[in-house]
Amino acid sequence: MKFKGLRWLIVGMVGLATVINYIDRNALAVMWPQISKDMGVGKEAYALILTCFMLSYAAGQTIFGKIFDALGTRVGFMLSILAWSASIALHSVARSILTLGVLRAALGVSEAGNWPGAAKANAEWFPVRERAFAQGIFNAGASVGAIISAPLIAWLFLTFGWRATFMVIGLLGVLWVVPWAIVCRAAPQDHPWLSDEERQHILTGQRPASGDAEADYKPTWSGLLRHREAWGLILARFFIDPVWWLFVSWLPIYLAERFGFDIKQIGLFGWVPYVGAAAGSLFGGWISGWLIGRGWRPVKARKWAITLGGVFMLPALLLTIGASSPLHAVLLIAVILFGFQVTINNIQTLPSDYLPRSVGSLAGISGTAAVAGVLITTWIVPVATKVSYAPVFAMGASLVPLSILSIWLLGGRGERLVDPALAARTSNGANS
Repeated sequence: MKFKGLRWLIVGMVGLATVINYIDRNALAVMWPQISKDMGVGKEAYALILTCFMLSYAAGQTIFGKIFDALGTRVGFMLSILAWSASIALHSVARSILTLGVLRAALGVSEAGNWPGAAKANAEWFPVRERAFAQGIFNAGASVGAIISAPLIAWLFLTFGWRATFMVIGLLGVLWVVPWAIVCRAAPQDHPWLSDEERQHILTGQRPASGDAEADYKPTWSGLLRHREAWGLILARFFIDPVWWLFVSWLPIYLAERFGFDIKQIGLFGWVPYVGAAAGSLFGGWISGWLIGRGWRPVKARKWAITLGGVFMLPALLLTIGASSPLHAVLLIAVILFGFQVTINNIQTLPSDYLPRSVGSLAGISGTAAVAGVLITTWIVPVATKVSYAPVFAMGASLVPLSILSIWLLGGRGERLVDPALAARTSNGANS
């Protein structure tokens, strides 16, 4: 049996996994007003629980990056999603902040695998020109998950209560694993359902050709850090990811505190910004692919797309400081998240341009750095918002140019990183 367009089915399933990831992740924030009442805690407890999640999420990025490089995308995704589904279902039995913190830590480690796994799948299944758009489909899954989660979780909560809601959403990942195990049977080189035409399209578009010394370069973690391009990615993620998490983690609470929303109202308004994020994911992938099709080098195309996203984000963040109505606020946040996804989509594609065989490792390390940035902002928010949310939006605006400058100053001019020893030998040979 041959399946036409199998690579698009693969990335579609990865996108669906990301939808589930965000439904599970956002459930706590949406239901927090009620959970906090039941447990008798406040915003500081939420920041503590979020810290437990983010610390383990940081470790999980690097751990699962290596797991995906070692075991492949098929097994890596199965391990990741089964573990996080069990973790979110067990939230239903939490009776204290301590228990909830432990379960959020387990959720963080396992959910982290989705991101280096997606980058790995993207590098395996798509030629260079299509990778950013494929990454955009995957990132759109995060936005769709955020769009769905607010009304879905609100409806489940109002119907069944928060404990049963955690159990129900825990089943989603288990249901996903079965078709994934069937469809993702092997890598493109060996997949029996892949047509010869699609196999050639995928493999010939992945430069350099198999067997090339550059293609075989697979550095250790310490070896990665010898490249300034890796540091460009690390710093870019450190600065830019807090912008996304400010809204993923705090938007429901912002709407509750700033505009007096209850859970039902959060469900009605909380999804709107993520429509902008979904559009940004697809546009960000398309624009860099379009530039590459017009003859631009991939890294140059990614850099300009990253910069374009910042052009949307920066003024919208500053304007959100003065938002006087919930509709005004969510529309501005939609613009912010549109720009963020244009930017992050291309940042996350760069590991496949730089290191075809170590995509998971490079994506994982930069993802860990991203979480470090998020942890810092997580503890700033409760202090900064005692008076208003203006300092938080101003902080987000200041991070945008720092991320873009990291890519421009350290991102290099080429596409692939090479073994420094090989480069030295090549240089010496040329000079002899």
